[in-house]
Amino acid sequence: MEQAKLALLTEKAREIRLGAVKAVYSAASGHPGGSLSIADILSYLYFSEMNVDPKDPKKADRDRLVLSKGHTAPALYAALAARGYFEKELLSTFRQADSILQGHPDMKHIPGVDMTTGSLGLGFSAANGMALSAKISGDSYRVYAILGDGETEEGQIWEAAMFGAHYKLDNLMAFVDFNGLQIDGKITEVMNPTPLDEKFAAFGWNVLTIDAHDFDQIEAACRAARECKGKPTAVIAKSIKGRGVSFMENEVGWHGKAPNKEQYEKAVAELSV
Repeated sequence: MEQAKLALLTEKAREIRLGAVKAVYSAASGHPGGSLSIADILSYLYFSEMNVDPKDPKKADRDRLVLSKGHTAPALYAALAARGYFEKELLSTFRQADSILQGHPDMKHIPGVDMTTGSLGLGFSAANGMALSAKISGDSYRVYAILGDGETEEGQIWEAAMFGAHYKLDNLMAFVDFNGLQIDGKITEVMNPTPLDEKFAAFGWNVLTIDAHDFDQIEAACRAARECKGKPTAVIAKSIKGRGVSFMENEVGWHGKAPNKEQYEKAVAELSV
């Protein structure tokens, strides 16, 4: 990857992390850990991969992104703000009663949000439906979904996986944020869904495994997904929960709590380097 492009993506990922932490701190609630772990994927999708236009959020041929793990909305909102869908100042209104930026993505009120999500599994099903719609209509847009690894414990995920393979949805790409932790602890101890790569392959998907924080690997995966014909692509994206904030990294307690003032200032300082 060219250095200029890498520098841009790195900066945007940092901006997304800062925005997500700011949103959660301002609300005194939210989900920072899983928001930080997907920042690099969001940076690549919004600033390199996807065909989108912030000035025309509903344009018919736009690529779609569905955040199936909707509780990590702070990262999505920060990415949308960085891309220019709305003012960055709105991030400080996260989860306030009169704000458009509610705790989970809302397609009716937030520019750039393609699907309302929150109930785990629902978003992935919707992404499959969007991809099938494009096939039926002969449209060229692609659909991207981001799933949580804990979310794959939902039966609906595997119904959707069966659907995507059955209809040969090669215009669908799913990233599984594989950070190994969910609200109650390690995914392998709560309800072990592994091996995810073998399971998606058994359901008929093209499966790739990458480092979720390596832009070259994210780029290669997106390229491979576009080149794969006749089946959808699932990317097992190995990530670090809380990536970028030292005291949050790999700490399950940061799945769903907000930092206090001192912790927030420390997080901002680390992300501002």
